[in-house]
Amino acid sequence: MAAKIPVTVITGFLGSGKTTLIRNLLQNNQGRRIAVLVNEFGELGIDGDLLRSCQVCPEDEEEPQSNIVELTNGCLCCTVQEEFLPTMLELLKRRDSLDCILIETSGLALPKPLIKAFRWHEIRNAATVDGVITIVDCEAVSSGTLASDLQAVEAQRQADPNLDHETPLQELFEDQLACADLVILNKTDLVNEDIQAQVKALVQRELPRSVKIVSNGRSQALDSDLLLGFNAAVEDDLEARPSHHDFEEDHEHDDQIVSTHVVLNRAFDPSQLKAQLETLVQQQEIYRVKGFVAVPNKSMRLVMQGVGSRFEQFYDRPWQPEEARQTRLVFIGRDLSHEAIESQLVALPA
Repeated sequence: MAAKIPVTVITGFLGSGKTTLIRNLLQNNQGRRIAVLVNEFGELGIDGDLLRSCQVCPEDEEEPQSNIVELTNGCLCCTVQEEFLPTMLELLKRRDSLDCILIETSGLALPKPLIKAFRWHEIRNAATVDGVITIVDCEAVSSGTLASDLQAVEAQRQADPNLDHETPLQELFEDQLACADLVILNKTDLVNEDIQAQVKALVQRELPRSVKIVSNGRSQALDSDLLLGFNAAVEDDLEARPSHHDFEEDHEHDDQIVSTHVVLNRAFDPSQLKAQLETLVQQQEIYRVKGFVAVPNKSMRLVMQGVGSRFEQFYDRPWQPEEARQTRLVFIGRDLSHEAIESQLVALPA
C-alpha cells in the first residue's frame, strides 16, 4: 500500500499572513509537487487567485491549475462533510502525482473539526495530517486587534485563572494556538523587540505543550524544510491539543461576524482608496479587507490588503487581455453595512 500523503494545515487569525506563506512556499518548493486547498470566508476567491498568480503550479490542458482548489461555502470547520470530504477524495485520486497537500483554513476556522475528518475511513488510509502551522500577526495582537486592551486582559487573566469571559475571537485565537506544531510569529518587523517579546510570552502561555515559535518579518521567506515534514500524525494526537469546544456537540461562531464584497467596474487612485478604507475601518468594525484594484494607466493588478487600520499593497501580475479590469474587495467584520461601504467607495473621484 502506498504511503499516506502528508497534509499540512495552515491556520491563523484574519490577515495573519497565511496566503503569503503558502505563496512563498510554492515559489520555493524545492521540486515538491504541492496541491493547495483554500477555504475562503466569503464569495470572492481572492486568496485562490493570489496563489494562482504566483505562476508556479503546472497548467494542464484539461484541468488548468488544478493543484489549487477553493472552497467558498463558509468556514471549513463547519462544512467538513459537505465540502471538504468530496474535494479531498478527488485530490487523493491524484496522490501518485502529489508529494504533499497544504490546507489554508479561513481566519475563522477551528482546526480540530477539520483534523478529525482525517480519522474517517474514507481518508485515514490515504492521508495524514503531517503538522499544523499557526500564524500569529505580531503587530495586530500587540495593538489589541483581538482584545480592546491586551495588557489589561492579560493582567486579568493572571489575576484570575478561572476567568471565562473571553470573547469568541479570543477563544478562536487560543484554539488555533492549542493545535499547533509550529507557531510563526509573523510581521515582527512592524514592532520593536520589547513588544515582540511580550506577544511571544502571551503565545507561550497559551500553548499546552512545547511548541517551537519562529519569528518572521514580512520580507522573509521561510525554508520549506522548516514548514514541512513534522510527521506528527495529528489526527491521532488530538487529546494533547485541548480546545474550548472539546465537550460541545457542535460549536457556534459569532453570527455577527460576516463577509461582504464590493465589485466595481472602475479604477481607483491607490492613495485615495487607502484613505477611504482607513475611514471605513474607523466607522465600522472591520477586521479584514482584501482584494484587487484597477489603477488608472496601470497594466498591473494591485493587491490591497488590510488588517484593522494597517494596509499594505503591491502589484502582483499584469491584467490578462480577456480579464475585466474590475476592483474587487472583500470585507470581513462584525455587523457590516454593505450599503455604507459601497456608497463611500463609489463616491470617490474617478
